[in-house]
Amino acid sequence: MKKQRLNFFISLTVFSLFAIARWIDYEAHSKSARLEQPQEEQSAADVAPTVLTDIKPKKIKRKYIRGIHLSALISGSEKRRKIAADLFDNTELNTAVIDIKEYEGKVYIDGVKIVNANGTYAKAMPDLKKYISDLKEKGVYTIARIVVFRDNTITRKNPGLAVKNPDGTIWTDRKGVAWLDPYNKDAWDYNLQIAERAVNIGFDEIQFDYIRFPSDGNTKNCCYSKPHSAAEALKALVCFLKESNKRLKTKGTKISIDVFGLTTTATDDMGIGQKIVEMTEWIDYVSPMVYPSHYGKWNYGIADPNKEPYKVVYFALADALKRIPAEKVRPWLQDFSLGYKYGRDEVKAQMQACYDNKVSSWLLWNPRCVYTKDALKGQDEDTLTSR
Repeated sequence: MKKQRLNFFISLTVFSLFAIARWIDYEAHSKSARLEQPQEEQSAADVAPTVLTDIKPKKIKRKYIRGIHLSALISGSEKRRKIAADLFDNTELNTAVIDIKEYEGKVYIDGVKIVNANGTYAKAMPDLKKYISDLKEKGVYTIARIVVFRDNTITRKNPGLAVKNPDGTIWTDRKGVAWLDPYNKDAWDYNLQIAERAVNIGFDEIQFDYIRFPSDGNTKNCCYSKPHSAAEALKALVCFLKESNKRLKTKGTKISIDVFGLTTTATDDMGIGQKIVEMTEWIDYVSPMVYPSHYGKWNYGIADPNKEPYKVVYFALADALKRIPAEKVRPWLQDFSLGYKYGRDEVKAQMQACYDNKVSSWLLWNPRCVYTKDALKGQDEDTLTSR
């Protein structure tokens, strides 16, 4: 009887300790680093202006890139800059991807003549030059993200640059957003002048997003400045990247692009002009957006891809590595919930899928810039910068 009672108390003690540990673990895992947008009534125009001067980018070497997306409004808030700084100081993160032009079309850096002439500048990031300098002093690699052809502002200011309807009016996608004509070299120049300015104020890399043709809405009505076909669409995007390479590489910057996740597997242009092999030739890094929530049922033979983050990312990257060099692959991973709750385990599963493909670099995307800190490791010698 005494032995049974002793065993009972031992079991109870072990169970209690396990329950406490699980509670502590739950509390820790439920905490995310929150970098939320300012209140809706705060417009970009309410934020103090910034005066920018040219600086030369510092050369940075590191074994891998591990970064997060930061919107212009997040990067323009001193309070939220400090929250981001905590992530860079205390986790494996070493890269900031900062929006300088989003799909609504406002440009968040000053000093671009063509932007100022068209009134498309928005004062969202005060002291941007100093902020970039501060990040680099911390060893943070800085990437300027530019949404290229989806642009609802310059197209309204200069309709000659826009994709048109057959009747000559501006074509818009399902959400009412206009697009620049990817065949139009003046549209190229507009974006490249913004990119050149970003390099001049200190960004280490330019990342082009929405470097594609429209995919939603009544795309049959899209009228371009030259005859459109899959072959011509791909050629236009590749030629844009060739021109980017010519104009930006002389400044010592890196160039990257964001592409649909399925481009790693698809052999056609998916109707948007994107073919990952041909496009990657002219850039340093390609970031397929391998968000499990964006894959359809039975992609890769998976009934519900959103619930299988490891498998989706693993298969997507495995296909990419059959076609392009591993050192150029740097995927966007999902750190947001869409139809299925994502937390630490789901984010870490995607990271592990990268490592199992011998891909060490990745970027985390959350449109609200809310990141799961518990999915991140602490700093180690590989995350720190050597200059």
